[in-house]
Amino acid sequence: MEPPLLLSELTRAQARELAARALVVLPTGATEQHGPHLPVGTDSMAVEAVARGAAALVRPAVPALLAPTLPFGSSPHHLPFGGTMSVTTETYYRLLCDLIASLAQGGFRRIFIVNGHGGNSELVQLAARDMALRHDVAIGAGSYWTIAWAHLTAAGAGQVGHLPGHAGAFETSLVAALRPELVREPRPERELGPHTNPPMPADPYRTEIHGFWQRIDGYSDSPARGSRHDGERFLAAAIEGVAEALNSFYTRATAAQGEEQP
Repeated sequence: MEPPLLLSELTRAQARELAARALVVLPTGATEQHGPHLPVGTDSMAVEAVARGAAALVRPAVPALLAPTLPFGSSPHHLPFGGTMSVTTETYYRLLCDLIASLAQGGFRRIFIVNGHGGNSELVQLAARDMALRHDVAIGAGSYWTIAWAHLTAAGAGQVGHLPGHAGAFETSLVAALRPELVREPRPERELGPHTNPPMPADPYRTEIHGFWQRIDGYSDSPARGSRHDGERFLAAAIEGVAEALNSFYTRATAAQGEEQP
């Protein structure tokens, strides 16, 4: 009988038995403002749906276990709007390291962080790098839209607005597909010309400007362009792309660790 998908549903004995061969998938989200029309839990809802769908898709070829979604992230840039629960950069990094160390101490050797909030992107990768140096583990880490970029752009996600943007047409479509009752109307609308995301990477360096988020009222592009139909297509594309990454990561990790796949 196949064990539960959710790590939280295992007993301690089951967790110990599965640890050595399992792949733990850890979704990281945020609780932060998403414009006047989306819930503050948007990032956590979206990344949990993607990570859960991908983990389920790779079974039984990959013995994936879905860890509880981390619902708080590094979101100080959204604090001026209200509705945001953020931790500092230092705290978030230490929290990720502690969670990875806990899993390693419990015998888990393969961990993949699927991130769903832009403010966490660099931090999950730093934690992955540093903890792989300190513990006998293989760790993958990336944001779901980056991992599944080719699948999402093929599904048209870069044409409705910025990918991923923030509370724009892309994320509005995701929430419309997951929890349509949580998309408040009327949705903001901005006059925009035709939009197509460039191939990644988009920029050779990062730019941060004080007060930027307040100037755009906390959301990107035009949320009114989002739709439930688009969201369902984008979710399917993201799940497929992340599932491919979980498969390839697990194959590489087990080979590097001198083990055979189950």
